Amino acid sequence: MNKQVKLAVAGALVALSSTAANAGIMIPAGDWTLDIGGIVNAYYTTTKSSGDAVGLGGALENGYDRENNITTGLLPNYLSVSGKTRQNDLDVGFTISINPGASTTQAGEQNSPNNQENRQAFLTFGDKSWGSIKVGKDLGIFASDAILNDMTLLGVGSGAGLLAGNTTTLGRIGTGFIYADWKAQIAYSSPNWNGFSFTAGLTQAFDGISTFGGAAATGREGSMPAFEAKASYEWAGDVGGKVWVSGITQKLEVATGGSERANAFDVGATVNLAGFGLTGYYYDGQGIGTTVQFAGAIDPTGNRRDSKGGYVQGTYTLPGVGTKLGVSWGKSELEGNSTAAETGGLDNIENRMWTIGAYHPLTKHLNLVAEYSDVKSEFESNVAGGDLDGKSRTVSLGAILFF
Repeated sequence: MNKQVKLAVAGALVALSSTAANAGIMIPAGDWTLDIGGIVNAYYTTTKSSGDAVGLGGALENGYDRENNITTGLLPNYLSVSGKTRQNDLDVGFTISINPGASTTQAGEQNSPNNQENRQAFLTFGDKSWGSIKVGKDLGIFASDAILNDMTLLGVGSGAGLLAGNTTTLGRIGTGFIYADWKAQIAYSSPNWNGFSFTAGLTQAFDGISTFGGAAATGREGSMPAFEAKASYEWAGDVGGKVWVSGITQKLEVATGGSERANAFDVGATVNLAGFGLTGYYYDGQGIGTTVQFAGAIDPTGNRRDSKGGYVQGTYTLPGVGTKLGVSWGKSELEGNSTAAETGGLDNIENRMWTIGAYHPLTKHLNLVAEYSDVKSEFESNVAGGDLDGKSRTVSLGAILFF
């Protein structure tokens, strides 16, 4: 598998089967070495919902209060081809991936079987003495470590009742962090200096999304890309771990006129000791939205809205059997401005989720997964009808294979 997917898998497989994160099929091909790898996963999920149809909880879109699906989890099915070579004193590489879904829906629906994702298509060049440059589409920089350390990366988390089909579930996206997403980018990554490294780059700017009682931004028009960066320090030993910070800034042209600047930062840490793992994460921003970047970022008056959230996660790997047990809690908030109520906007939005999971390595490549997630969404509103409140509870059982 390519480096970014390996990082994602490694983050989720801490104290499980570390070899699965490096299980690509290596093929010498002239001056090149090809790495073919991927992921196949599917889960049976049953979701019980109640209350209002809001946020990540509540009544389901088809009117049922219980939904049963067979679907992919937070990770999509993945087939990736990477290549690397050494030419003119440079390490040169590429990655291309395709991501088909595990289930089918009726033709013409949003998640139809023909709606296939292509998350990665990038090239790299550099040298271990000065770092590397990436050009193309890959996981975004801001908030990337939040998802790579989320234990539900191996499972389902939230969204199973609404997102069955080619679209993946949400894991803890929207209930503890904002999705890093897959972005066109030009980025520089430093060498590793005794555990310290950083990445900085320009990424394709995203539009704002008119939802959650907010207003949309206008088209990007190519006038201003986003700037993203992150830095981390990682150490090994009896007490190993990692700390990181990242940030993003982007100009938003507002549909009501003028512009706003979206800014956000995060900080996180994970520590591992004798089979125990503990992760803590926090983010804060203005005009960044919630769940996905720039969703509800602007209020009806054209002003940016504040966002914050985070999660805590604890895991323990059973000695001898390798089963990892985990529990995590997190929330994401999108705050309304004082003027939003005057125009009929939603004041505050909060999504919270508890998750309990068990992740068992049946073989070094195959893992069995069982999860329970409890989501609650609260919308505070000054419009007619008052506040909205929705809940959903999901049980998921399935398997995920890495090769």
